[in-house]
Amino acid sequence: MTSTVDSPATLGPVPDGFDSGEVQQFLYREARYADESDYDAWEALWTEDALYWVPVGTTDDPSRTMSVIYDNRSRIATRLKQFRTGKRYAQAPPSNLRRVLSNIEFLGGRANSSGGVDLEVAANFIVLESRARGNNLWAGRATYRLRRQDGDLRLAYKKVVLVNNDQPIPTLGFLI
Repeated sequence: MTSTVDSPATLGPVPDGFDSGEVQQFLYREARYADESDYDAWEALWTEDALYWVPVGTTDDPSRTMSVIYDNRSRIATRLKQFRTGKRYAQAPPSNLRRVLSNIEFLGGRANSSGGVDLEVAANFIVLESRARGNNLWAGRATYRLRRQDGDLRLAYKKVVLVNNDQPIPTLGFLI
């Protein structure tokens, strides 16, 4: 059975009720929370049925490929709990991060499990990770699914495709 987690064929028109300025500000805020290790605020952005995926290679089917990260909402909470301990070896001392988002575009609407339609948005990004052992530059394209809940935007899905994801990737001890 083939998954359609990312199939463009399942995209419909851009749903009503999403303002480009509001969406951009939401994505910038999500990036800032991750960069500044504000994990409580970052976690609060996610829906209960959220999925966070960083694939190896290019695919739209996470069941048929290896992933760097493939977390449901429960796993996102567990990962953040580990970060909050301050004892995560890969982040001792923590990385200093800054990311830049660009080319934000509305891709369309995608039906969600609650019977509504999420807005699918994509953006290019560059992340500078500064560590005592040196700097890493990460670049790629992220796809987001945004859902309006109680009047606010929430993150239902995030897929991060690194430019170099077909090559050996050093430890990613932070959230991308």
